Amino acid sequence: MPKEIVYSPNAPAPIGPYSQAVRVGSMLFISGQIAIQQSTGSIITSTIQEETEQVMKNLDEVLRAAGMDFSHVVKSTIFLKDMNNFPKVNEVYGSRFPSQPPARETVEVSRLPKEVNVEISCIAIK
Repeated sequence: MPKEIVYSPNAPAPIGPYSQAVRVGSMLFISGQIAIQQSTGSIITSTIQEETEQVMKNLDEVLRAAGMDFSHVVKSTIFLKDMNNFPKVNEVYGSRFPSQPPARETVEVSRLPKEVNVEISCIAIK
């Protein structure tokens, strides 16, 4: 099955040698998104809730570019710099999945790109 690169001009451009997302058949693999605001290039880290909200907006833009939305997400991974932020991140994240949330793991890591506090990747199927 050939792979197709999915790109949204409304989400931050990749900061390294990777694609925003890759579609293979009906599956979409979205690279980890951090809280870069596409319009300004600024990193949003004022609060963990605002940071997570920006991450979710970036994921949403990539999903839209593939003709999908959060209802198509079947798996996600949340990377946190501090697990103490889990409840606040979970609240923002959970608002996008009011029913039938995807499978997920959340892991604490020592460091993330651009010194952010949260990064989220996901897999979607249409």
